Amino acid sequence: MKINKEGYKIICNSLLILLALFLGVYFTCVEFVHSFILCGFGVVVFLFWVFIIMFFREPKRDLLNDEEYIFSPADGRIVAIEQVFEGEYLKTECIQVSVFMSVTNVHVNWFPVSGVVEYFKYHPGKFLVAWHPKSSEENERTTTVVNTGVHNILFRQIAGFVARRIVNYVKVDGSKVTQNTKFGFIKFGSRIDLFLPLDSEILVKIDDKVTGTQTKLAKLSK
Repeated sequence: MKINKEGYKIICNSLLILLALFLGVYFTCVEFVHSFILCGFGVVVFLFWVFIIMFFREPKRDLLNDEEYIFSPADGRIVAIEQVFEGEYLKTECIQVSVFMSVTNVHVNWFPVSGVVEYFKYHPGKFLVAWHPKSSEENERTTTVVNTGVHNILFRQIAGFVARRIVNYVKVDGSKVTQNTKFGFIKFGSRIDLFLPLDSEILVKIDDKVTGTQTKLAKLSK
């Protein structure tokens, strides 16, 4: 396991802030507070910094590839499976499958399919809680469409109430992207929506826990 590059600055800055906080409390209260309490406070500060480090963890996983399947683009929990009209690019009825990422999940995002990126757009917006029904259309988000050669698969990174920055490495330059390679990162909780063809065979159900690059969400028709 390694630390994702998106966390380097935050980890360093948080260390400086937490160290300054601890030293400020220590030198202010050392004469009035028992040393055991100060040690306990120091442990809490250190564990909080470790939590920040772990948020940016990037696990090493086997690079699976099976073009018949849609793989989960993120770690998390299935919070929606429903038929909807996708009006931004596909302009058709689709099956929406949504993966919610809590603050304890890995927040790296991976391509659910291989193909060529046909469309990408960043949308500024609100910061509703990520499980809110309108967050897919009103929150800050990115939309990406990958053409597999048979299907156009659209997926969205959606910022949540806590998440305030979406990172996306996608380029619309005609080059091929590979299933289960990294395409982005969302900082501090959020979700990803996938919009699949109606004849897809959905392999998960609501509340299932899924693992990015490992869990098959759906099987595509040929």
